Amino acid sequence: MDDLDALREKLEELKQQHRELDAEIARLASEQSGDQLQMQRLKRRKLMLKDQMTALNGRIIPDIIA
Repeated sequence: MDDLDALREKLEELKQQHRELDAEIARLASEQSGDQLQMQRLKRRKLMLKDQMTALNGRIIPDIIA
């Protein structure tokens, strides 16, 4: 497995975690007594994952100046 494959695998892991956080946030939002502090923490973590995914995408598909 080369570096590119490892990056793609890591990107897929991050995407899966992002989807799981999204589902957890939706579940908390639907609850009447949803913990707002927990929801904020999950949203912050979701944004951090999004940043990591963007960085990995940039390494997998580098910018090409035409």
